Amino acid sequence: MSLTERLTTMEEYEPWSREQSPDSRQRKMSFNPVGTWTPIPYEEPVGAFEVPKWRRLLQVFFAVIYCLLAAGVVFGYAAIKPVLIEEQVYRDYCTEKELEDNVRVCYAQELRLNLMFTVAAVSTNVVALPVGTILDRFGPRVSGIIGAIFITIGSILFAFSWQLPFDGYIAGYLFLALGGPFIFISSFQLSNTFPQYSGLILALLTGAFDTSSAIFLFYRLIYQATSGTFWPKKFFLCYLIVPAYILIVQVFVMPSTSYKTVGELVTQVEEDAATDIHDSDDEIEDESIVQRLREARRVHRESVVSEITELLGSKNATDQTKKEEKMKNISGVWGALHGLSAAQQIRSPWFILITLFTVLQMTRINYFVATIRSQYTYLFGDYGKAVEINNFFDVALPLGGVISVPFIGLVLDNTSTPFCLGLLVTIATTIGVLGVIPQAWAAYANVCLFVIYRPLYYTTVSDYAAKVFGFATFGKVYGLIICLAGLFNFSQSALDALTHKSFNNNPIPVNVILLGLALIIGVALVGYVYKKSWTIQRENMEEDAEGAREVLMPGANGVSVGDYGAIANGNGARSGRDEERGRRQTMTREY
Repeated sequence: MSLTERLTTMEEYEPWSREQSPDSRQRKMSFNPVGTWTPIPYEEPVGAFEVPKWRRLLQVFFAVIYCLLAAGVVFGYAAIKPVLIEEQVYRDYCTEKELEDNVRVCYAQELRLNLMFTVAAVSTNVVALPVGTILDRFGPRVSGIIGAIFITIGSILFAFSWQLPFDGYIAGYLFLALGGPFIFISSFQLSNTFPQYSGLILALLTGAFDTSSAIFLFYRLIYQATSGTFWPKKFFLCYLIVPAYILIVQVFVMPSTSYKTVGELVTQVEEDAATDIHDSDDEIEDESIVQRLREARRVHRESVVSEITELLGSKNATDQTKKEEKMKNISGVWGALHGLSAAQQIRSPWFILITLFTVLQMTRINYFVATIRSQYTYLFGDYGKAVEINNFFDVALPLGGVISVPFIGLVLDNTSTPFCLGLLVTIATTIGVLGVIPQAWAAYANVCLFVIYRPLYYTTVSDYAAKVFGFATFGKVYGLIICLAGLFNFSQSALDALTHKSFNNNPIPVNVILLGLALIIGVALVGYVYKKSWTIQRENMEEDAEGAREVLMPGANGVSVGDYGAIANGNGARSGRDEERGRRQTMTREY
């Protein structure tokens, strides 16, 4: 989710390294976090202008639909958990005394149910590692088909869990979780179908992901309306329609390779400009034939340029470049570690602090999703009130994600990274405080803040990774952050045990501990990033001042007005200083 919300479809090329490394011009961001051991079979990406508009529209529409139905369905766990409890799933784990007392949910049953969600949440994060590799190597169609297969397996296992000799619930939920990233991440490249509207397309896909958690809410409502006759087996057998739909769409509608990005299209135009004249023309003696060939090439090139220009909606990239440059300057941290190896970046405080913060926040988020009903049952001492809060949460979670996406983009584009991180820490702290107040108003306020905070948190972390670490190592570094955070989510079982065993079902001590740790790490992160941001901005101002002093006035020392124009436009010594600045800043900002 987080990645699609913040990563632009235009590649980022470091201006100071372009001349030093010609190959970097063709580099685009890779989602492969582990690198490549064997050569990737080369398959030329397709330009959107080469595909009919109606087909591209269908591709975007179908992708939004299947993301809506399957991308993040497992995060609707809070909605389906009451159904599983009603169906007495894992009831056999209860002790005889608990059964005699007719407890609503026994301790071992609660742990097992929460473990099902924990495994799914962990796998969703960890699977990003192989998804990136498969997507880079085999393309979006293969990735989407694999996702459909996983969802099929998960649905079948869950449907027949009652009859299987092993625990089909955890296995089924696991495969449902694995299928989501395969179909969701492979849809990112569709933002390049209409570059002018890439932001809108990404917002639609992200909104579909967030809304998909409502699938289990709709099922629970149907289950309750039918008095339990539409039990999980029937639902998951019907749900097999979804992977079948995904498979059909992938085979007959979706592209087998990714669409070219804006950067690749611009590169294509520049390369085509030099193709009017071929070396082989010298072998043709008839000059008229040579002229006809060159004219045909020119007409073809201009036709392609015209189509690309229409696709991009601009005759040049000046406006886009200015916009990108403005956002980089606003962030205050752009390029902090660009140019360093992933190993160097991982050893820096930039990585360590954001990883610790991400680990704690992701644990808090998933722990709350898994235990919201049991927490408020204890706080209110009233199961009915807890159910009301749970029902409100089930509706607010997908709705909050959809509503907040465009506003999150505005915040990240128009405020600095230290401010965004500070906002995260402030909201997270407020949520922690509201979560221990046994009042209805605090509970509803807590849920409202939580459903806004969740997408903001994921988006800000990916935005931070892209701006600080750069796209060249994004897959490795960001993938490692999310993977570590996901693995640490296994601690939820320990938190459950601590709550039930040590604190007699009182969630307040655990929430206070998590709140305190998150606040300490959050303040440290914001303080460090703010300090480094100030240092980076000061260095930039000093470099700009130094560069301004070095620009010669027209007519001085034999420099003509025309020469001055070249220098002022960045074609002279200025570009050399920019390159040197980038190299020097990269070497000095690691710590």
